[in-house]
Amino acid sequence: MKDNLLNLTVLIEQDEDGIYVAKVPDIPGCYTQGNTIAQAMERIEEAIHACIDAGEDLADIMPMKFIGLQQVEIKVKA
Repeated sequence: MKDNLLNLTVLIEQDEDGIYVAKVPDIPGCYTQGNTIAQAMERIEEAIHACIDAGEDLADIMPMKFIGLQQVEIKVKA
């Protein structure tokens, strides 16, 4: 069997408790968390393998080209 090499973007956010949440937008439902960024990255690799092993078809994974991240701050009425 031939190995496939995937280059996936991982988004990392920090929740209100200080926990790092890692997500792979190209694989629906593929996310995990960790106490450190390094731990979250280690765990996201495991999560990616788990998602693929659970039946995610490699042909359906179409990684998008990462361009950058932006944040926007807007006023909303309460």
